[in-house]
Amino acid sequence: MSHAIKKVVILGGGTAGWVSAALLKKLLGGAISIELVESENIGTIGVGEATIPPIQHLNNVLGINEVEFIRETKATIKLAIKFEHWKTQGHSYYHSFGAVGKSPAFCHFHHLLKRDNQLENGDHLWQYDLNYLCAEAGKFAKINSKDPILDMPYAYHFDAGLYAKFLRKISEKMGVVRTEGIVEQVKQCNESGFIQALKLKSGREITGDFFIDCSGIAALLIQKKLNTGYEDWSHWLRCDRAIAVPSERADTTLNYTRSIAHESGWQWSIPLQHRNGNGLVYSSNYCSEDKAMDLLMSNLDGKAIADPKVIKFQTGRRYKQWNKNVVAVGLSSGFLEPLESTSIHLIQSAVVRLVHLFPHHGVDDTLVTEYNKQSAVEYDQIKDFLILHYHVNQRENSDFWRDMRNMDIPDSLRHKIEIFKENGRLFRDQNDLFLENSWLQVMIGQGIVPQDYHPLANNMSLAQLQATLKKIKEIKQEPISKLPSHDDFLKHIMKM
Repeated sequence: MSHAIKKVVILGGGTAGWVSAALLKKLLGGAISIELVESENIGTIGVGEATIPPIQHLNNVLGINEVEFIRETKATIKLAIKFEHWKTQGHSYYHSFGAVGKSPAFCHFHHLLKRDNQLENGDHLWQYDLNYLCAEAGKFAKINSKDPILDMPYAYHFDAGLYAKFLRKISEKMGVVRTEGIVEQVKQCNESGFIQALKLKSGREITGDFFIDCSGIAALLIQKKLNTGYEDWSHWLRCDRAIAVPSERADTTLNYTRSIAHESGWQWSIPLQHRNGNGLVYSSNYCSEDKAMDLLMSNLDGKAIADPKVIKFQTGRRYKQWNKNVVAVGLSSGFLEPLESTSIHLIQSAVVRLVHLFPHHGVDDTLVTEYNKQSAVEYDQIKDFLILHYHVNQRENSDFWRDMRNMDIPDSLRHKIEIFKENGRLFRDQNDLFLENSWLQVMIGQGIVPQDYHPLANNMSLAQLQATLKKIKEIKQEPISKLPSHDDFLKHIMKM
C-alpha cells in the first residue's frame, strides 16, 4: 500500500481535465489539493459537443445554474439524434431520450403496438414519443406535469471549449491550481513504478501522490510512460478517421443532433447558438482523405468558418484505465466514436467512479481491480450499442456497409438481436448506459421487427387496446401546440 493521497495532479485541460478537477474538488473538498497542468499551445479536439441527459446531474452536483450554463457555453437543447440513411438510403428514424408510449406492468409498450400491427411500419412507434413530436415540430419548453407520461428528458449541444473555460472558473474558485506548461519529462519511482512528478519545459517539477491523465489521444502517462496497452476494436468499429469543421449557424436551430450515413461512414451536424459543429467519421480503408474532405465540405448546411481538422483514431480502450497511481480520463482511456454522444458522459462516469473508489489511504489493488472491471463493462456495453447501428443496416451501395452487415459481432449483441427478433423481448444489462427504450428505437429504426409479442398484450380486447393507444397518443400530442419554438425558448433564456 502506498502513502496517503493528499495531492492530485491532472495532466491536460479541456473537458476531461476540468470536469475531473471540478468534480473531485467539489466532492472531496479539503481532503485533497488539486493542480492541473495544461498549455494554451495545445489545442483540443472539439468532437464532444453533443451530450446525453446525465450531464444535467453533473451540472447539478457542481451547483451550476442552467440559465448561466446555456448562456456561457452557447448551448442549445438536444431531445434526440436523427439517423438519416442508416437503414437504407432515404430512410430516417430518431433515437430520442424519451419513453415511447406508456408501458403496462411487466410488458413494454411496443408489444401493444405489435399486437395492433403498428410495428409493421416502424414509423408509428415515434407517434407515441413526446421527444420525437417536439423534435419534429421544433418546439421545446419544460413541461410541468406530475404525469410521468409527459416526461421529456433532454440534454444539450454546447461548445466544448467554452464548457471547459466555464468549469475552469468554477474549479479555480474552489481552490484548484492551474499551471501553464508543457511536460518535458515524467519521473517515475524505480521500485513501485508509480509516477512521482511531471517536469515542465520551464524546468519546474510538479509533484503529486496521484495523477489523472487527461492528455487525450497522446496518453502521455497511461500509455507512453506506463505502457498499459490497448484493446483494439477496429474489426467491429471500422471507422478510424474524423474530419471536424465549424460552420455558420442555421436560421432555425434544430433541437436534435443529425447523424447522416454516407458511403464509408457518417456525418454529424450539431446546432449551437453561435455556429454549427460538423464532422465526418469514416474508414480510411474504404475512403481516401481527399474524398472524405470533399464529401464533408460539400455537405455543410452553412459556410465553413475555420479550416477542417483531421483526427486519426483507433476505436477501443486501455486494458486498464487505472494503472499504478494513474487513472486515464477522456480520450487517453479509449476512443468510442461520437455516434451516440457518449464522450463527455464517459468522462463524467470515470470521475464519479474514481470518487466512489478514491484511494484516500493509498493505492490498493482491490480498488484498482474494481475500477477497471466497472470501466471495462461500461465500455463493452456502449461498444455493443454502437456496433448495432452499423451491423443491422440494409444499405447496398457500398462495400463498407455490406462488410459491416456481414461481419461477426460480439455474442452479447447477437443474443440481444436474436431475442428481440423472436418475440420483442428487451432486457437491460446491469448498469448499461442505454435503457430498453434506446435499444428499441435503434432496432425498430434499422428495420428489425419482432415476430411475436408478449402474451400480456392480450389482457384487453382489441377494441380496448385501440382505445388505449388512441388515448396515449392524444396525451403525448396535446402539449405540442402550447410550446414555444426552440429558438424562442433560447431567446427567452438569453434575456433572463
